[in-house]
Amino acid sequence: MSDLSHVDGTGRLQTVRRDQNPRYHALIEAFEARTGVPVLLNTSFNENEPICCTPEQAIDTFVRTRMDVLVLGDFYAEKREGPDP
Repeated sequence: MSDLSHVDGTGRLQTVRRDQNPRYHALIEAFEARTGVPVLLNTSFNENEPICCTPEQAIDTFVRTRMDVLVLGDFYAEKREGPDP
């Protein structure tokens, strides 16, 4: 069983309508065009702590975890391998 599912092995399907969330819908369509998979996995954004609720918390979690990419509105950050700056 994946650690991205509930303890009982289930998940929660959520649909995205273009008229309700055009930006997220476009992201899913772009992902499908690139991969052939019209699905994105959305999971709780935290690391053994309360779920992130602010941009500052999201950036803090991104910096100190193994997360490799953070997209926050129009902001895109990617960790790259190599020596620390």
